[in-house]
Amino acid sequence: MKKWTVGNPDLNAAKTISQQGGLSGICAEVLVSRGIDSMEKAMSFFNEDGGDNAERLSDPFLIKDMREAADAILAAVDNGKSICVYGDYDCDGITATALLYSYLECIGGNVSYYINDRIEGYGLCADALRRLAEEGTELIVTVDNGISAVNEAALAKELGIELVITDHHQPGDVLPEAAAVVDPHRNDDLSPFKDLCGCGVALKLVAAMDGGSLDMALEQFSDLAAIATVADVVPLSGENREIVRLGLKYLENTENAGLQALMDAASVKPPITSMQAAFAIAPRINAAGRFATASEAVELLLCENPDTAAEMAARLNSLNSERKKTEADIMEEIHASIVENPHILYERILFLYGEGWHHGVIGIVAAKLVERFGKPVFILSDENNGGDEARGSARSVAGFSIHKALTACSGLLSKFGGHSGAGGFSLLKENICLFNEALQKYAAEEFQTMPRLALHADKLLRPEELTVEEISSLDLLEPCGEGNPKPLFAILEARLGEVIPLSGGAHTKLKLFYGNRTVLGLMFGVKTAEFPYRTGDTLDLLAYPEINTYGGQSSVNLRIADCRRNGVSQKKYFAALDAYERYKRGEGADKALLPRIVPDRSELAAVYRAIPETPADMDSVFFRVYSQLPDRMNCCKFRLAVDIFSETGLIAADMYSETVRRLHVENKVDLDSSEILSELKALCPKPENAGRAVPAAV
Repeated sequence: MKKWTVGNPDLNAAKTISQQGGLSGICAEVLVSRGIDSMEKAMSFFNEDGGDNAERLSDPFLIKDMREAADAILAAVDNGKSICVYGDYDCDGITATALLYSYLECIGGNVSYYINDRIEGYGLCADALRRLAEEGTELIVTVDNGISAVNEAALAKELGIELVITDHHQPGDVLPEAAAVVDPHRNDDLSPFKDLCGCGVALKLVAAMDGGSLDMALEQFSDLAAIATVADVVPLSGENREIVRLGLKYLENTENAGLQALMDAASVKPPITSMQAAFAIAPRINAAGRFATASEAVELLLCENPDTAAEMAARLNSLNSERKKTEADIMEEIHASIVENPHILYERILFLYGEGWHHGVIGIVAAKLVERFGKPVFILSDENNGGDEARGSARSVAGFSIHKALTACSGLLSKFGGHSGAGGFSLLKENICLFNEALQKYAAEEFQTMPRLALHADKLLRPEELTVEEISSLDLLEPCGEGNPKPLFAILEARLGEVIPLSGGAHTKLKLFYGNRTVLGLMFGVKTAEFPYRTGDTLDLLAYPEINTYGGQSSVNLRIADCRRNGVSQKKYFAALDAYERYKRGEGADKALLPRIVPDRSELAAVYRAIPETPADMDSVFFRVYSQLPDRMNCCKFRLAVDIFSETGLIAADMYSETVRRLHVENKVDLDSSEILSELKALCPKPENAGRAVPAAV
């Protein structure tokens, strides 16, 4: 079960915004739920100051050193100097490289570009600087990197290379020495908007070189900047919101042959949304840097021949398919590892190590595991390159900072970086176990109870709001993404009317009765055979409402993000789950809680009877038992009962997929043979019937 939080917007504030701003009630309530609780804040969110598109973005020269950067680059162009755009190998860096290269080539610059491969790592590389110097490079302009390259900047100066840095990452205490250091996060930067991605900074640099007007830059390059902004997961508010809104419109009629070919390969068609940019376009650009070289993606974005572009886009499409397969292979290995050693899941931090795991995708895998298990995840990979080091990626949940955790363990690391939600690190292989121990110790000392991933709904969706008009009004909140997520709503006490298989049972459709409404819910990726609930069950849901148009008729469907049986206390569930995990980690249990978590014979029998012979979702089985014994059953007691039955060979439990199934057993099994039950009974003696023999069919 996932943790939920549900917003409770001030209805009076929402009513005021609705009346004054001409917004629907549901749209106004979503805004208020997100802290936009006044008309002034709503105007700022929609960036409506009465100006045209370009005027909604601040003057590029307000960014510290922007004028110096523009002057240095233009002087190099005028003097015919050899200029190199030095980018990064992710989508943001690739698009920024293509953007700035295109502009400089257009104005007659003698320009090339360079992007590290993943072995060289992120940012300015000393060996690359020396090669570029040998090739005659006179000016390097970084995009999406460079703010921390203090030593590399000193080397560039020593090599006689002029340096202009443009970046959007947090600077350190010392800035690199360069002709200009453009980063909105500089302490002395007074520009009004700080959350641009690297390509967004490059977009403003181009505007600065064009005299300060953003009109040309937006018309020519906002399509690239929009993709980068969504891909780099920077907040979609303020100027970013405008860049993406406008860029997606230009993307629908882009003149960039490479982008058009990439959209064709990904089957992306207008109207193009931020979700399509994030999940269809950006991954294919990223795939080049992960499985080949980032230059392949840059060349595609620079390509002017549609036929050549189509071939190159097909190549990126193939690389993206390889990326998906590689991810799936790693996930399968992790699944097998957890089945063999489920104790991994009981730790405060999930720590996984594998040989040959592709470093380019372990960050994606970590993010998927966070979503599955709701805990911070650290993954290390030894790519069998013969070196002494392993490299890792980490992803987290709100409330647990990856950067702080890595800093606390920095004595064991060769290199690390990141922020609260994600990070990367390297260490000697001989220190892997020590690093895991240090991480777990840090988490134990800093968190009595670890934060868990929570799905947040903007508000409770009322049945009368499930109309085409109300749901369509939410389109005003687009573009959606980081900082402005697609509206998610809670739906409580919906009765399940029918379970309908889709695509041969690969996906599931639900017919739901909610108040006086009948609505269809779609669960993509949930196999009908594995859907744990039955007709007549009362469910609570988190869902994204969507408009479905068929045969000229529009209706509201729900894309279900999560569902659970109605009536279970979330607070009690997670408190009991935390108690179970503490016990499994060997940290013992509160003596006052012991009588509530040790199952007696009748409770064991209830759990055993509820487990079917085919794999069943563990939570659905728990909810079924809980509905029978609401005053006696809790998640901890249920999980311990599952462990007892698993230990004695009565059931099979897969803790990775969180499924259980009853095994066929011919003879009675004496539960007193269970070491788990014996230990529990020693801690908290129960009546004589606490164990005893359990037949194959109770």
